[in-house]
Amino acid sequence: MSAIAKNFKAAGGTSEKAEDSPKQESKTEIPKQESKKDVSMSAPKKSGETQSNSSPNGRIFVSPLAKKMAEEKGINLSQVQGTGENGRIVKRDIENFTTSVASSASAAKFVASGTEDFDEKPNSQMRKVIAKRLAESKFTAPHYYLNVEFDMDNAMTFRAQYNSLRDTKISYNDMIVKACALALRQHPQVNSQWFADKMKLNNHVHIGVAVAVEDGLVVPVVKFANEQSLPQIGAAVKDFAGRARNKKLTPAEMEGSTFTVSNLGMFGIESFTSIINQPNSAILSVGAILSKPVVKNGQVVPGNTIKLTLACDHRTVDGATGAEFLQTLKGYIENPVTMLV
Repeated sequence: MSAIAKNFKAAGGTSEKAEDSPKQESKTEIPKQESKKDVSMSAPKKSGETQSNSSPNGRIFVSPLAKKMAEEKGINLSQVQGTGENGRIVKRDIENFTTSVASSASAAKFVASGTEDFDEKPNSQMRKVIAKRLAESKFTAPHYYLNVEFDMDNAMTFRAQYNSLRDTKISYNDMIVKACALALRQHPQVNSQWFADKMKLNNHVHIGVAVAVEDGLVVPVVKFANEQSLPQIGAAVKDFAGRARNKKLTPAEMEGSTFTVSNLGMFGIESFTSIINQPNSAILSVGAILSKPVVKNGQVVPGNTIKLTLACDHRTVDGATGAEFLQTLKGYIENPVTMLV
């Protein structure tokens, strides 16, 4: 070999044999491919980029602990976004998972098929008057409420015996109206009316009985209710209710009340509050009679109770005054035979 050839080989030159060899050519390309892979793996993720928690064949990558937690909570792993390495579902993903997140996607797909629709109904003159008076009462009279629960066992027995008489039919509401009338005679402050320059303490008892009609609520008045018998009160209320629904009540029959009773017990309402029918000072809300366990003589026994709510105008009726009235009312309702004495 000549000196020139030796120097060329020492400087890194290749021979024709080396250039034709595919084996060597392959060796020189492998390091370049590995170098590109390393750069790709170390490249930082863009902001907000997420990784899938499943492989192309549908397999879900999840840690054993996260899988167990998901099973206990009934969570579908396909709805969970993994935050672990390579999108793997880990413990924190299960802890932070909420149903709202899972359902948001399906909720977004909902498209309403209907159209908005409504009917307009002009306000009747009666509805306008009712709205005006109730608003005035609610926003001018400082209402407060007293809640009580009375035993009704004796009242139920009394009513059954009373209705066993020939041509006699009274309701629990009739009994409550009568009891209120008698109690109001003993507590004229609750039977009072408020005016801008005076307070009127009524010695007569006119009890308004709220009746629901199509256009709203009317309150016919049972006048001198304390002087009427239970059957007389029952007949008056029944007559008022019938004529109220037929729009045949006269204005005079709906004026002059000194106290009001509103009963929703027939609709299954346990308790509620009412707005005072001004210028009265109070209104009694009557709920349904409920059968439930009660404590009597230190023992739990079956019983029947009723919940009543007295709404009072604090300008005329103080808390103690309202409470005393309810105590008197309790005596009449729990021992209704005393109403006949």
